[in-house]
Amino acid sequence: MADPSQVRSFYAGKNFFITGGTGFVGLCLIEKILRCIPDSGKIYLLMRPKKGKEIADRLQEFPKNPVFEKLLESNSTDVFKKIIPIAGDVGEENLGMSPQDRQTIIDNVNVVIHSAATLDFQENLRPTVNINLLGTRRVMQLCKDAKNLKVMIHVSSAYVNSYLTEAHEKIYEAPEDPEKVISLVGTLNDEALLEIEPKLLKSHPNTYTFTKHLAEHEVVKCADLFPCTIVRPTMIVASWKEPIPGWTCSKVGPQGFLMGAAKGVVRRLPLAKENVADYIPVDVVVNQLLVAGWEAANSSSGLTVYHCSSSTCHPFTWTMLDDTVNGMLHKYPLKSAV
Repeated sequence: MADPSQVRSFYAGKNFFITGGTGFVGLCLIEKILRCIPDSGKIYLLMRPKKGKEIADRLQEFPKNPVFEKLLESNSTDVFKKIIPIAGDVGEENLGMSPQDRQTIIDNVNVVIHSAATLDFQENLRPTVNINLLGTRRVMQLCKDAKNLKVMIHVSSAYVNSYLTEAHEKIYEAPEDPEKVISLVGTLNDEALLEIEPKLLKSHPNTYTFTKHLAEHEVVKCADLFPCTIVRPTMIVASWKEPIPGWTCSKVGPQGFLMGAAKGVVRRLPLAKENVADYIPVDVVVNQLLVAGWEAANSSSGLTVYHCSSSTCHPFTWTMLDDTVNGMLHKYPLKSAV
């Protein structure tokens, strides 16, 4: 088991570059760094202008997010001065960064955490290849250029190997040649691409798991150049303990369903009742990301792979979920339920 003081000591003075930092996992990760590693260096955060707001305006909204309430109990808003917004987009060449910003990252960053991804399971190949596969390739190129990189942490998914009855903490053969997939996406129109999609995906259920699997192999290519680690979470849900029990800002996946069910909008979800709903709290994921980075940086192996799941240790079936949610809703009914 990792000693928390050793992990904190490793990250002390280190500068971070984080993609996906404004998402569910990313916000919890930034909060954890600011609160538990107070002597960390700067956090360079890749951000896009959104809904007419510039990145500086988006950053100004951070202190208002409930995820930072515990942090602000013992810190002023000056703590957010560590966060340096970097205009960019993983879906663009060179991550959409200006030459000046890119050089700043190259000169100063010690830890890279790549969390950005498109999570739409219904999306076609073009955007998922661009963001999940090529986005990871762009991040890895930046890592190769970095002058003092200590570790690269890649957020993958436990479902990249969902076609297997049992998956281990290792890299499995790519389902398709990434260069072939990239070439097809670059040359075929949408109709032709949709037609060949089933053949390319093979046993993968959707383009998300397919492209996230291919993305892992982009990390593998660099494992001999600097320490890399891949963390594969299952379905990420609200926090267990930190920073606030039950905190979430995500309506994706099971959380969206549970919100709808709690409101009385979603009445049925046809599922095998004994199927395991493999949920993992977001704070457990964040802790594992940071510990995995420390472990990788101190490992003799160039690449480490970790699963972040609950099914084998604490299996939680849909029947258990149904009983738990119904019990809680009777005890704490929502005012606006229909």
